[in-house]
Amino acid sequence: MPFSDTVKYCILGVSVMLLLLALGILAWQAFRCWTQTHTTFTLQDTGNTNQLCSDEMSTGTGQYSAAPSTKVAEINAEADRLSRCLSQDPLSSSESSQVEGDLEEQANIKRVDGSLRFSVYYDQLQSCLVVTILQVGGLLDHSQTLSLQPFVKIRLMWAESEGVELEGCKDEEGEEMPPVLWTVMRQWQTRIVKGSCNPVFGDQFSCVLPRDKDTLHRIVLRMEVRDFDKFSRHTALGEVRVPLRQLNMSYPLELQEDLQIPQKDLVGKVLLSLKFLPTSQRLEIGLLKVKTIFTEICPDAALYARISVQYNQSRLRYQKTSAVSRCLVTVFNEVLMFSLPEFPLEQCKIMVSIYETRRTRKATKQLMGQLTVGKEKAAEDEHWNLMMRSIRQPVAKWHSLMI
Repeated sequence: MPFSDTVKYCILGVSVMLLLLALGILAWQAFRCWTQTHTTFTLQDTGNTNQLCSDEMSTGTGQYSAAPSTKVAEINAEADRLSRCLSQDPLSSSESSQVEGDLEEQANIKRVDGSLRFSVYYDQLQSCLVVTILQVGGLLDHSQTLSLQPFVKIRLMWAESEGVELEGCKDEEGEEMPPVLWTVMRQWQTRIVKGSCNPVFGDQFSCVLPRDKDTLHRIVLRMEVRDFDKFSRHTALGEVRVPLRQLNMSYPLELQEDLQIPQKDLVGKVLLSLKFLPTSQRLEIGLLKVKTIFTEICPDAALYARISVQYNQSRLRYQKTSAVSRCLVTVFNEVLMFSLPEFPLEQCKIMVSIYETRRTRKATKQLMGQLTVGKEKAAEDEHWNLMMRSIRQPVAKWHSLMI
């Protein structure tokens, strides 16, 4: 288009000014980005340096004093909280969360603080045992984000005669288990006290025991102090075990015992079969037999199993077996198939939970015991290795049922 020289020079000048303005904005943004990154790295290095200096000063002669840096601790606490939240299964029911929590609640417990005060009374005329949970004291809140919400879970453990022997039963460290087989007669749970390291309960529980001279000599009162979690993955803070044969319960007896590290009890054996099909990436888990004991015969009592496959502390899927009438050796002979996604099979873990239910009652179930099979537990590596060496062939092995 025909323009005069003045218009052409004006357009050229505006273009040059816009170019210079764009280059200036680009340089300013680059400078801001570089300075912000440098400042962030400097702050992180300063925080780490302060922590190291505070550690060195605390271990020195005491001539220096400095406030320790809590930035790293807060970041670690926040990361732990986020990892717990991300590891939850949003589609899991309360039953599955409780099962997973009961199995992993005793992991990494090295120190127990606090004591439990309770009272026990046995009415000989009515054969009634009364247990009252009074107070838990001296708990330490190790959490950085949430306060304690303690409660107490009570179990009446009945022991079979000491002559019972289960061949091949080993604990988690591969050592031979003591020849004692337990069963849960009754179990209760106190209310939850929020935000207290010295909760006061006052909850009372009672049950009628069989009229047998040896009954009290075989019962152990097991009381577990736990920290409530909204995802039902309760943390075990400690436990107290009291054999009733050592107590004179003709009158209300009040006791106070220090909390101990929680231990699991042997409640039976499970015959499990495993088979891996690498082509279709499927895992076949067969529940064959379950051996347990029980103190009273209930014609409507039945057992069923809940089997789940986990990967990296996240439950992939679960299945339930059918309910079978309970006896000393309950035969299932049921095979469940699990389709696995594409990841290393060695990082999987199988969890089996046995429940007791009543056919004539609805929503009534009781956890009998649990077991896990996977690379994470040294006691189960033998069965897992046999399955991996016998591809496409089922391999059966007895496992200890613990609670």
